[in-house]
This record gives sequence, structure tokens and C-alpha cells, in this order.
Amino acid sequence: MTYDRLVCANCAAPVSQGRCPVCRANRERLQQEGPFSGLNPVALIVLLVVFVAALALVAQQTA
Repeated sequence: MTYDRLVCANCAAPVSQGRCPVCRANRERLQQEGPFSGLNPVALIVLLVVFVAALALVAQQTA
């Protein structure tokens, strides 16, 4: 989940606005987690399977 959809329990404002210290801390933490943090495990597994299949296809073409 991205922080633009989260609502702060402390101030009841969107976390992306960063109105209170809790919002700002959570916004900072979510921004530091990286690009794949929002993906669920099933999507990561699918991406891994597609990557391995593409790698096998390339290996077969070069052999």
C-alpha cells in the first residue's frame, strides 16, 4: 500500500500531507522502503518466474 492512501490515526489527515510528527515519520519510512515494497508476495513471485523464463529463453537462443 502506498502512503498517499493511508490516513493517520493521530490527526485523521492523509499521511502524504504530513501534518503531524507521526505522519511525517511514517511518510519518511515508506519512502525509504524501496520500489518493490508496495508489491504483494504473489506479484513478486510472478515477476521472478517471468524473469527466470526470459533468462532460460535467452540461454536457449544463444546455445
